[in-house]
Amino acid sequence: MTAPTRASGHPAAAPSSSKLKRVVAASMAGTVVEWYEFFLYATAASLVFGTYFFPATGSPLDGIIAAFVTYAVGFIARPLGGIVFGQIGDRFGRKPTLQATIIIVGAATFLMGCLPGFQSIGYWAPAMLVALRFIQGFAVGGEWGGAVLLVAEQSPDRSRAFWSSWPQAAVPVGNLLATLVLLVSSWAMSSAAFLEWGWRIAFWLSAVIVLVGYYIRRNVEEAPIFLEAKAQVEAEKATSYGVVEVLRRYPVGILQAMGLRFAENIVYYIVVSFTIVYLKTVHEYDTSQLLLALLIAHVVHFAIIPQAGRLADRWGRKPVYLTGAILSATWAFFAFPMFDTLNPVLIVLAVTIGLCFHAFMYAPQPAVMAELFPTRMRYSGVSLGSQVTAILAGSLAPILAIQWLRDFGSWLPIALYIVFACIVTAIAVLSLRETKGVSLQAIDDADAARTNARTAAASAA
Repeated sequence: MTAPTRASGHPAAAPSSSKLKRVVAASMAGTVVEWYEFFLYATAASLVFGTYFFPATGSPLDGIIAAFVTYAVGFIARPLGGIVFGQIGDRFGRKPTLQATIIIVGAATFLMGCLPGFQSIGYWAPAMLVALRFIQGFAVGGEWGGAVLLVAEQSPDRSRAFWSSWPQAAVPVGNLLATLVLLVSSWAMSSAAFLEWGWRIAFWLSAVIVLVGYYIRRNVEEAPIFLEAKAQVEAEKATSYGVVEVLRRYPVGILQAMGLRFAENIVYYIVVSFTIVYLKTVHEYDTSQLLLALLIAHVVHFAIIPQAGRLADRWGRKPVYLTGAILSATWAFFAFPMFDTLNPVLIVLAVTIGLCFHAFMYAPQPAVMAELFPTRMRYSGVSLGSQVTAILAGSLAPILAIQWLRDFGSWLPIALYIVFACIVTAIAVLSLRETKGVSLQAIDDADAARTNARTAAASAA
């Protein structure tokens, strides 16, 4: 089987700045919605779900661990969503895929806000929570790859990391909105009322945000390079796209993408999720103060990500990513002593520094991963590499950290865990070739040439 060949060796003209900004806005709008809902669960799991959906055991950490196990279900579903929506996205387009994911995740999140608690219906409560969490994770698994590729495939070669970092910057915006809604709710009502029903407001508000995001996303256009690849696949009746093909042709790329994701995902969930658990259970720190600290940190994170993307275009992908991995390895050793002071300023500073370190890995990630795969299988490759890792990284990180805190009563095992994760990611970064300024057209042409050469060799034999 031959790979789709290009009608021209010349890359498509880059879209105008105004058109590119519209694409970025559409990508960010949906990403804000979906990650608002996904991270809303993480915050609620730390503050509410452990006591509301699970039976009392005498230890507050037991309920929190149970809540984060259901949280992990979303991560388990994400690779499945990445496979299904990656296949759809590579075959039919990024736009219809992103429209479907935003509706699915919105419906699941709204229904979470309607669930009765353990005292009302017993174990049916966590069972239904798990089912909705699975659906939510399934949709988010297909969201990220499409959102970042929608921008990456329409960005100029010389500034791809900067433009494709904006959908990444939408993630802290979604988290910021979730934190803000919960913060206002906790301020506006008593602790008992917040635990009983106040937390539901944030989940119900997702319906409004989904409608806004869906409307904006309707007007987005597919990248010319994708439309060309799609037309050629159809014309040649080729089936060489999607998950099976990317696993067969680019296994090293998949492993590299997983390695890139490993430390980034772990560091993020330790900083934004486990920090809440640590301060709440070890020091009984005020919930509103915790949420305010995260709110400030998310604002800074949003501002830093595009600048880190700009550096990746100027210095290269590898130096910026490696800087993030090295700095992140040091974070826990000074952050937890800062938490232990209970000084609000130091707590905000520790969380903010952690997210700034994370940004150096997170910002160049879409560009690096997009440059690992050709267009005909890029959605599948990017989604698979990122979402499979989420099971081993983000889903387990809070659970392991809480369990180690319970078993050892110390943050040191968590710090060593982060160091290990950063070493894995550093090795993945070092294995990459530098792709700063590379043309996606050139990647497609090289893929076609390799495939045709392999086919010719097989025919000759």
